[in-house]
Amino acid sequence: MRYLSLFSGIGGFEVGIANANKRKRAPVCVGFSEIDRYATEIYSKHFPKHKNYGDITKIKAEDLPDFDLVVGGFPCQAFSIAGKRGGFSDTRGTLFFDIARILSAKRPRLLLLENVKGLLSHDEGRTFRTIITTLDELGYDCQWQVLNAKDFGVPQNRERIFIVGHLRGTRRPEVFPFGESSGDPVQGSGERKNAQALTGSYGDNGRGTHIEVGTLRTHKDGQGFRKIKSGLSPTIPARAREDGSGQPVIFMRETKDGFHMARNDKKKSSIQGTHVTYPKGKAHALSTAHKPMTKQLGGVRRLTPIECERLMGFPDSWTEGVSDTQRYKCLGNGVVTKCVEAVIARMLAYE
Repeated sequence: MRYLSLFSGIGGFEVGIANANKRKRAPVCVGFSEIDRYATEIYSKHFPKHKNYGDITKIKAEDLPDFDLVVGGFPCQAFSIAGKRGGFSDTRGTLFFDIARILSAKRPRLLLLENVKGLLSHDEGRTFRTIITTLDELGYDCQWQVLNAKDFGVPQNRERIFIVGHLRGTRRPEVFPFGESSGDPVQGSGERKNAQALTGSYGDNGRGTHIEVGTLRTHKDGQGFRKIKSGLSPTIPARAREDGSGQPVIFMRETKDGFHMARNDKKKSSIQGTHVTYPKGKAHALSTAHKPMTKQLGGVRRLTPIECERLMGFPDSWTEGVSDTQRYKCLGNGVVTKCVEAVIARMLAYE
């Protein structure tokens, strides 16, 4: 199978596709489309042989090779609750029609698109209806579902809608639903992947500094750290407010002399005991040096780039090579690879 990757970011779809096909010959990427300088730098570092067709609005469909599948997380700012919700009146919103233009010309058998949950409710549902109607008129029957990353092996509360389409007259892949009506979310093998909370401690025998996850609050109520009771990381944003408010952060709760040790003991400058707990074993997720975020909040710090990579399902240091500011932005704009892996595994089961 050959696929075209659009709005590719740092390669989340590529990682998910590769992981879904470890035991088989992985689909071949015929090219990708990305214009962000830093995302392209990260993507090309990992996939140097993939051709970048650049700005989707300038792609001539006749210049593209044939492919069987198109994937892409088209820009969501126009539909997100966090944005101005301009929808199709926003230039970014109209980029969907460039996907439609390519589909019309190349007629791939399958498509997989991802966007924010807010797409469903934007303009009282009319925006989403326009998207599905457009795909229908192009000859694609679609199925969709909102998936939460926390159900696919990463402790992040991140809801995104995934749209799967197949060309009418070809075999329909049975992808959705995921969830209780069809058993637990799976990633190909059927192994349960529901993530539990971010937990951990620093110090000998689990004593010392314990961590809690939450958001930084510096506006309105001014309460500083706001703990998330579930222990799941809030959604990693593409852009934080200038004062950092709304950013997922970790609070280092001191017990005895643990916080002092975390700050001052050079020999133990990392939080060794912190982990993400899955139903089967542990995956070390929070193991980087403690860096206080502000003097006022003391033990509160921002998630590190590596922690964000793990919460998005990428290998450690995937985004290394650009500034931390750009790493955070690229990861916040990305797709959770574990969700892609699960969806692609079901799509390709019918190939």
